[in-house]
Amino acid sequence: MNQFTKWVSCWGNATSITDRKECVYAKDLTLRYPIQMCFSGNTLRFRFSNLTGTEDVHLSKAYVAKIQDNYQPVGITFSGSNSVVLLPGQELTSDEISFDVCAGETIEVSMYFAGYTQMNAGTLITGPLSKGKYAYGDFAEAKELPMDLSRNTNWFWFLNTVDILTEEKNHALVCYGDSITAQSWPDYLALRTWKEGFRNVSIIRRAVSGTRILRQYDCITYQAYGLKGATRFPIELNVAGASAVIIQHGINDIIHPVGVDVNPFRPWSDMPTCDDLVKGMQELYIQHARQLGLKVWSGTLLPIYGWRTYNEDRDVLRGQFNEWLRNSRDFDGCVDFDKAVCDLQHPAAFAPGFDSGDHLHPSESAYEAMANCVPEELFVL
Repeated sequence: MNQFTKWVSCWGNATSITDRKECVYAKDLTLRYPIQMCFSGNTLRFRFSNLTGTEDVHLSKAYVAKIQDNYQPVGITFSGSNSVVLLPGQELTSDEISFDVCAGETIEVSMYFAGYTQMNAGTLITGPLSKGKYAYGDFAEAKELPMDLSRNTNWFWFLNTVDILTEEKNHALVCYGDSITAQSWPDYLALRTWKEGFRNVSIIRRAVSGTRILRQYDCITYQAYGLKGATRFPIELNVAGASAVIIQHGINDIIHPVGVDVNPFRPWSDMPTCDDLVKGMQELYIQHARQLGLKVWSGTLLPIYGWRTYNEDRDVLRGQFNEWLRNSRDFDGCVDFDKAVCDLQHPAAFAPGFDSGDHLHPSESAYEAMANCVPEELFVL
């Protein structure tokens, strides 16, 4: 009897509006993304997203291959075709692709775009497992990208999720948030679970830098700050085999407003109360996650002392919201990221060595500390 009977997401990111630069089109481009497989299985499917695009994206061809000496790329198809059009505002899942993989192996997903391609749909992520590449030219089937035509990138365009047909015991843990989660701690969490022998859980990142629970920006200066929570969450919780979600979100709602005299796009009227944040968390996030049958864990907001918009009122609001996140019965539990990285003698600030330097984002060692404070019970189905 086939032991692989359950679809589970084994890798995933959010899709957002990419940073609005002078150049927003590419041509004759290969994208390649390595994925460390946490599960064994025999069938894969791939979700591609043009969620935030405004034009058709013509994906000329796509392949998956194991990183090994005998490099044998397998074509990813769409209703039997090697190419597909990703419609604006839409996401598309490939055919189911027969592909034997063992947990611990690394695969690469390569995409080639022959014509002019609007590069609107992607997200910026970092971490030890998040290393992409691009090349000018068609190298989707090549084992190596030519050094003189390729560069590394942390922008992940179009590829949104990889699902695997795997064992019933396996499940996905979703990490939802903003730039804190778009950076390294989910990768360190994936490395931790593997090292500690929790081989039945995948870590799926759904994070976009700059995003807020309650509002979004509709101007090109801040479009890369992404969609608001009400729009994002139902889309990003489309995760096969998910058992739980950790929500670490809300700091941008607190730190962004500065007044129209300083920035016309960031009025003081955007400043929420604690009740506003609680209501947003309850109505936009918790209710939807419960409808999906997921356990919901809160993640406390990190220190902001020294950040350029810091003031005591903002930190009081952060503290009030954190107390609700810690104690509310709306959640199945709390991951106290704040406690893991703050200075115990000065809780408004990061502990020594845990500040990246901007007083908002953690250092790499702090991201490891965040990953290490996630309770083991979230790894067990």
